[in-house]
Amino acid sequence: MPSSTRFSRQLIAAAKAAAPSKTVGKDKVDWGQASVTPGGGVAATLASLRKSRGPNKKPAKEQVAIRLDQELVSALRASGPGWQTRVNTVLKDWMASQPVERTS
Repeated sequence: MPSSTRFSRQLIAAAKAAAPSKTVGKDKVDWGQASVTPGGGVAATLASLRKSRGPNKKPAKEQVAIRLDQELVSALRASGPGWQTRVNTVLKDWMASQPVERTS
């Protein structure tokens, strides 16, 4: 048949009924559980469902580069995850123990 031929609804329904099912057994999709999502396709739907990071609840930290002895860095890293946070805490404690110097 030429591609411009129109098929009747009955012919289409009969072809669909005669076609083998693409899903079998437990893999069959239950469309009753489907939900309608806003337009934009799959990518837009997935993007809207992804959780984005919320506002930072703690003050932001500043990234700096300092030079430390290799032995010190190795020991800190060997202490496990969170070593940078522990270094931050130690430095804060040290700062709190120092006398306040005012520069005018």
